Amino acid sequence: MLPACLLLALLLLAPALEAQEERGLIFNLDIGELCLQSAQCKSGCCHRTSGLSLARCASKAAEFQECSPKSIYGVYYKCPCESGLTCDADKTIVGSITNSDFGVCKDPQD
Repeated sequence: MLPACLLLALLLLAPALEAQEERGLIFNLDIGELCLQSAQCKSGCCHRTSGLSLARCASKAAEFQECSPKSIYGVYYKCPCESGLTCDADKTIVGSITNSDFGVCKDPQD
């Protein structure tokens, strides 16, 4: 017999693993749903407004909107840019530690 924690994990993951296109309990989350990591969101951005707020899936930043460079943390105060845009931000180590390395999305072709 399976241990209870393994059985529970399988029950929670089963809906997420059924199909890539369907929303699951853990992955493929829609905008506005609670998240812990950007990998859980369809949009690829798990966003929080402050250090005390709950993180929710959000749209990526469009051209001329504030952005954060992609990070290893997986939760953003400003979402990374949409595909094809770059985040023109100060990418210093101090900015990444203090989470203040925000910039603006720009088209690299311009």
